Amino acid sequence: MKSKRLYKYWLLSLVEIAGAALLTYMTLIISNKVLNYLYEYTKIQLVNYIFKIFRFLNQRDYGESAYIIVEILLFAGFLLLIKYRKYKSLAAIIDETEIMANSDLDRVIEVEAKGDLRNLAENINNISKQLKEITVEERKAQQTKSDLITNVSHDLRTPLTSIIGYLEIIDSDKYKDEVALRYYANIAFEKAKGLSLLINDLFELTKMQNNTINLDKTDINLVDLLGQVVAGFEYQFKVAGMKSRINFSEDKLIVNADAGKLVRAFENLLSNGIKYGQDGFYIDITSKIEENMAVIQVINYGQSIPSIDLPYIFDRFYRVEKSRNSKIGGSGLGLSITKNIIELHQGTIAAYSNNDKTVFEVRLPVKQVYDMKVDEY
Repeated sequence: MKSKRLYKYWLLSLVEIAGAALLTYMTLIISNKVLNYLYEYTKIQLVNYIFKIFRFLNQRDYGESAYIIVEILLFAGFLLLIKYRKYKSLAAIIDETEIMANSDLDRVIEVEAKGDLRNLAENINNISKQLKEITVEERKAQQTKSDLITNVSHDLRTPLTSIIGYLEIIDSDKYKDEVALRYYANIAFEKAKGLSLLINDLFELTKMQNNTINLDKTDINLVDLLGQVVAGFEYQFKVAGMKSRINFSEDKLIVNADAGKLVRAFENLLSNGIKYGQDGFYIDITSKIEENMAVIQVINYGQSIPSIDLPYIFDRFYRVEKSRNSKIGGSGLGLSITKNIIELHQGTIAAYSNNDKTVFEVRLPVKQVYDMKVDEY
């Protein structure tokens, strides 16, 4: 590729030189005929002076040298004219790239040239655009890293402070009796379990986002899986004073997925519904098929998510401000982990919320669809 392009430039240079030489030759012939005609048929004084100069040079044996000098000057002039536009465009590109080099990545090179110079300008513009996008992404990544450190520090420091505080009471024998001792030890234990959950969730999320997690995929009936997950939450619903309502389609939705990971994702959605939907009493879980996609909705009727927070609820550690200051527990990573699990299965997850209800909608590609009535028959 490089050698072909190099040969092309050599050939273009030869063509330009040949063109300049041809123009020089034609100019000399035409000029000679025009001057002879003017000398013979007109009385223009300037023409007479020119002929006198050449006669004088011929008499001094300078005529041939003079012709050569004129030819060289004409040839150089025509060659420069041919290359002028190219050099002008090249100079413009160099000037613009020098400005870009001073961190002005919004600069766009605009040249009137065609061919390779235009391609060069467009390639530089594309590189500048990509570099700007990379710079913006790096800044976002740096900001995300700073936010992550801040959030991790906050979420680690709070339980650690409690653990250290209660263990200090125990260590300094400041408890009243064995009942108080067990009470303080139990609080420290629960805080330690929460801390362990946070660390494990953080490691798992990091592995997912770095694509270092392995999925053990098999063909599973998504409707059956959802039924088992909901059944496993009956105790949590009872403790929260809530009830689940299922509305599954009559289709067996077969998906190729890691059952354990999907269970984790739907458990997170149900846990989230219990935490924030107690005011609404019910949690609805529905399934249906739309254009070869299994659509699962987990709906709660509790407090709504403000529209300003809705686009960010799947971000790491993002919590609606009310909930961050409440007694609602969790690592703050559940929805982010759920989103990554769904996306690892080539699916999507979205959230919708208004004054009536909050809907988390999961879409997963379906491998097969069976009608349960037909299958049972």
